[in-house]
Amino acid sequence: MTLTQDKSRREALKLLIGGPMALPLARWAGTGALAATAGCAATDTAPALADARFVGMPAPDLDAPETMARVEVGSAFDYAGPNGERTRQALTYEPFFKTGTRVPATGGGQHIAGGYLDIHGQPIIDRSVPDAPRQFFSDCPDGLSLLQPPDNVSKQSLGVTGNAVFAVVQFEYLSRDQAGQSSSLQLPSPIAVLTLDQDPETGQLTLVSYAPVPTAAAHGLWITCGASRSPWNTHLSSEEYPADAFQVANDESFQSYIARLYADPAAVDDPAKANPYLYNHIPEISVASDGTGVVTKHFCLGRISHELVCVCPDERTVLMGDDYTNGGAFVFVADRPRDLSAGTLYAGIWHQTDGRGPGGATLDWIRLGHATSDEIEHLATTLAPTDIMDVAYSAPNEAGYTRIAHGGSENWVRLKSGMDKAAAFLETHRYAALQGASLGFTKWEGTTVNATDKVAYAAMSYIHDTMTDGSTDIHVEGPTAGAVYALNLRGGKRDTNGHAIDSEWMPVDMNGIAALTGQDLAEPDALGNRANPDRVANPDNIKFSERHRVLLVSEDSALHVNNFLWAYNVDDGRVTRLLSAPAGAESTGLQAVDDVGGWTYVMSNFQHPGDWKSPLHDQVKDVLAPLIDARYDDRYAAEVGYIAGLPGDAAT
Repeated sequence: MTLTQDKSRREALKLLIGGPMALPLARWAGTGALAATAGCAATDTAPALADARFVGMPAPDLDAPETMARVEVGSAFDYAGPNGERTRQALTYEPFFKTGTRVPATGGGQHIAGGYLDIHGQPIIDRSVPDAPRQFFSDCPDGLSLLQPPDNVSKQSLGVTGNAVFAVVQFEYLSRDQAGQSSSLQLPSPIAVLTLDQDPETGQLTLVSYAPVPTAAAHGLWITCGASRSPWNTHLSSEEYPADAFQVANDESFQSYIARLYADPAAVDDPAKANPYLYNHIPEISVASDGTGVVTKHFCLGRISHELVCVCPDERTVLMGDDYTNGGAFVFVADRPRDLSAGTLYAGIWHQTDGRGPGGATLDWIRLGHATSDEIEHLATTLAPTDIMDVAYSAPNEAGYTRIAHGGSENWVRLKSGMDKAAAFLETHRYAALQGASLGFTKWEGTTVNATDKVAYAAMSYIHDTMTDGSTDIHVEGPTAGAVYALNLRGGKRDTNGHAIDSEWMPVDMNGIAALTGQDLAEPDALGNRANPDRVANPDNIKFSERHRVLLVSEDSALHVNNFLWAYNVDDGRVTRLLSAPAGAESTGLQAVDDVGGWTYVMSNFQHPGDWKSPLHDQVKDVLAPLIDARYDDRYAAEVGYIAGLPGDAAT
């Protein structure tokens, strides 16, 4: 496509601002794929709106470079009021703060937003530039949950004049230190509670104070990425990218993490501290009436690359993303509602029914085991990896080993006698593969559920490598730009041993959705996009709004120059662009909030603006880099916020 042709296309798209941007549906949308979707927050009670829609925006371009260098929201919301009169309300982006800035501390004083703290709660200092030490702070805010306040909250003591609302935000990593060296995956992830003041007349949210959550009770937090709100009003965090426990001594990122977490380089030689089995679990944050948070880490949901789990409306069944190469499909069924401290872990088997595009399959489930969090934490602190299994990275000359795919390569594994439970919950990927689960997914990110239609959605950010190369039982076409899958949820399932699964929310099939499937480009367009910018590419965070009947999808793409946030209407199949993140930034922190104080919100962050990639950004970098540097503190800062402008109950 020539530059003139591409500009003509963009000008034509600008004419669509008065109506939704619809994408065609292709052949591989399977049964249930267009029926519905689902959200994790069963506490929202606002009814579905019968006559309302999001109105799309075009992708920003170099005709207005500033729109490519900031959060751009050119979308709107069209709805009918109580008297039938239609209103079109422009949407806007409202940040709570920019990371690295000083914000009021809960209880007095100030904090650095996104600032890194060690396990003792002390600031971790960046001394990479000797004459300019400063506290490390993250440019990568991620999971964000807006929470209803407890009934006993005191607005006066919190400094709130309207309605008190809490939010929990976590920070995934830091891109680089002041000297410009990579700091990714080398620092303990911060997490904080925000006290917000909600204007009851307009719904506007304003930051009042910021309270870091102490993490010593959870042994610190490792790479907290996507998150969700539980049906019981807590923040369910995540820990992704598990360190290989058999090679952890050579893992420089994990060693750096431990040294900085404990503010002691010698901690890496202490097996009680430098213990990878204490990470890659599910931290849960509960917020007290004073705006402070407490973390509880649940060790019994499997040690995988957790990202954005979703609790179903039964308040027991947990659907889990596994952001990994040779990742799996995992479900946890808790023994009791609202309590993730004990339950049964299952791994899925993909029985392929369609290999076209992103493909489709029916699903069976292997019972990996039952455990309590306390017993797995005890095993984590008392067992060495070699107590659980033997692992070889090339074919051994000994009997009893089984070859499996693990982390994009081959392992040979031999389980020790009596170690099934330890293996199931601490070496989950390897154990699931030994049991015959389908360990071939690539970057399974967020998962969300539509309670009304009993359909889950799963974001497969990239469909390549072990999903397409024939090395596993998952063998589909792609695309590299990824897709969202629909999973029908049913009761009455039995595991592969014939035992009943005690859940009415088990996935029974999995089919790619054509309207939410990316489209790789044979050649980059004039801006440098390597995937069609008018389709979703590399979906990541996903959340469902029961009220608006839309699935919200945010991107983490190395194929789009700007990453976008989309709304997919599950009833008419329309896909609408709502937001564009700064060039090079990932769209994160997504949460659909149907009713907080009578108002609806879409929470949204972004991370690492100006994360330039070649050749993706070669056409725009020279123009956009100065704008992003000026706006986001030489690319060290990012923002946490929300999309404002959705109507409250009184207007609808």
